[in-house]
Amino acid sequence: MKTFEKNTFAKRLSTMLKVDTKRLFISPFFYIMVGIAFVVPILILVMTTMMDGTVTQNPQTGKEEIIHGFDNVWQILGSVSSTGGEQGAMTMDLVSMCNIHMMYFAIAVLVCVFVCDDFRSGYAKNLFAVRPKKTDYVISKTLVCSIGGGAMILAFVLGSIIGGGVAQLPFDMVGFNTANLICSIISKVALVPIFVDLFLTMSVIGKQKTWLAMCLSLGVGMFLYMMIGIASPLDATVVHILISLLGSALVAFGMGAISNAVLNKTSLV
Repeated sequence: MKTFEKNTFAKRLSTMLKVDTKRLFISPFFYIMVGIAFVVPILILVMTTMMDGTVTQNPQTGKEEIIHGFDNVWQILGSVSSTGGEQGAMTMDLVSMCNIHMMYFAIAVLVCVFVCDDFRSGYAKNLFAVRPKKTDYVISKTLVCSIGGGAMILAFVLGSIIGGGVAQLPFDMVGFNTANLICSIISKVALVPIFVDLFLTMSVIGKQKTWLAMCLSLGVGMFLYMMIGIASPLDATVVHILISLLGSALVAFGMGAISNAVLNKTSLV
């Protein structure tokens, strides 16, 4: 007598992960995004170093303003908590805006294009006709896109190191040490799932309308922009890593439930 193997949650999720991992990591678009994340800090560090000390005139006020570049390489990865809190996050100068935190908005592009393509191509409709469990889809997309987003963050870090060498900027660590820097980078990677879950929810709302998903994602992401510097300063510790991981877990649960509800209550086309 032939017996049928039970299709458990673990097996369904494993299958979804294999499919999504293959679809993302063979996609040229993913490598383009990682390449952009690598090149951007090199260009920023080189260009800002060349412009450092340049005097410009504000066309509205007529006042002369001096462009200030980065004091050291690590400044493009953030600031120490003593200077980077809410006050540091609210400043709008060149150095504070052109840093690794803008990569989280690039992750929005990665998630929206990847998810919306499922609905635009009809893949999602066919998938849910065969595998009706929307939860598997949401979890798989969260995990795979988080890995992709983490790769973009690490590519930016690598590009920053190379760009700093090209721009001949100092690698001095003021107010933090190597262990703090590693904790800061890990914290930034740990924060990626928070944004991925938000962008995933916006993407399942937009479905095949990629432009709508991106607008919603960028709008929602702006509210969390200041949180990045506070949760992952250059002088981060293990506590910051734990807080980032806990926040990611809580947001994943809450936004995952919302994404699942949206998929269950709305049309897939």
